[in-house]
Amino acid sequence: MWQNFEVLVVGAGLSGAVLAERYANLGKKVLILEKRPHVGGNCYDEVNSDDIRVSKYGAHIFHTNDEVVHCYIHQFSEWVPYEHRVLAKVGKRFVPMPVNILTINALFDTQLKTADDMSRWLQSQTKQYNRDPKSSEELGLSRFGKKLYEKLFLPYTQKQWDKHPRDLNASVVGRIPVRLNTDDRYFTDKHQYLPKHGYTPFFEKLLSHRNITVLLNCDYFDVRDRRKNPFEKVFYTGPIDRFFDFQKKLGETLEYRSLRFEHEWHEVSSPEKYSQPVAVVNHPSLKTPFTRSIEYKHFSRAVDPSAVQHLRTIVVKEYSTSVGEPYYPIPNEKNQLLYEKYKKEADKLSAQGIYFVGRLANYKYFNMDEAIKNALELFNQLEQD
Repeated sequence: MWQNFEVLVVGAGLSGAVLAERYANLGKKVLILEKRPHVGGNCYDEVNSDDIRVSKYGAHIFHTNDEVVHCYIHQFSEWVPYEHRVLAKVGKRFVPMPVNILTINALFDTQLKTADDMSRWLQSQTKQYNRDPKSSEELGLSRFGKKLYEKLFLPYTQKQWDKHPRDLNASVVGRIPVRLNTDDRYFTDKHQYLPKHGYTPFFEKLLSHRNITVLLNCDYFDVRDRRKNPFEKVFYTGPIDRFFDFQKKLGETLEYRSLRFEHEWHEVSSPEKYSQPVAVVNHPSLKTPFTRSIEYKHFSRAVDPSAVQHLRTIVVKEYSTSVGEPYYPIPNEKNQLLYEKYKKEADKLSAQGIYFVGRLANYKYFNMDEAIKNALELFNQLEQD
């Protein structure tokens, strides 16, 4: 059957779906192999019996400043403006994340009011720390100071990554900004959205071209023919070390973190009520075994205020684990050096029309818009050459 297709895409997540759509519009016959029973990768969502749309693999909020990506996604879905807000539960208090004036006032009983107040407070906490940070611990101390770092970032990072921040690249804490004002939005991008009808319908529209065939429950490694590559191009979006049969090739595996989800249903007094104050609450304390809790009803009602008329709500607790599907590459020097070895092997295959794209194949944390941009740029690079 392979001879009927010109392009093979391994994985029906964002990177793979975008490349499939682009090549289908060029008139190419595209085959997608997806080992899961659904498209959408980690963005997959579905509506439960209480009419709440729940993401199976954790919450996703689309945000971007990239106008090309912004225009691209609007071809396949309606998007509802949504500004995401996150709270961290510290003791009995809920404080805004990322850190801003409101966070400091709540945690330390200060009366900061202006950006100058905030700057002076931070300087008083951080002036003795390294200004050229190499690790997440050094960056956390230099950006937040010891008190704030130990309240919010040290325990959360240990739970999330099962490593001390001193053993992680600065990029981990570097993703978390500190604000000198009272802006409590999690993202500040120009465009921030939720898909009106969910991420799964967005993917279904993305993959609806007649030139695209999707095989679900089909693991590429169960069917690939090592003797020959019958496709003009192959786009692989899975873990790069697995592609090379890591046990045989370099003898080492890259490290990833996964997530385990625990669902809880709560009764509420009216459809307008919630179990927690915002959709996502972070839990930095080591006494709490999960990293965050997500109440999806907030998202459903943000998209449609009249939705969800039941007197139940669902809260999903996320537990970070080293067992299960790989979600997050672990950014430290050891893994980066090993990835570079695999990348050298991957680069050799481009002459055969085999390309590695996406978070797991590039061993790099991509936001959703970055994954789309990465795929679009690869397509443009290959088809403009």
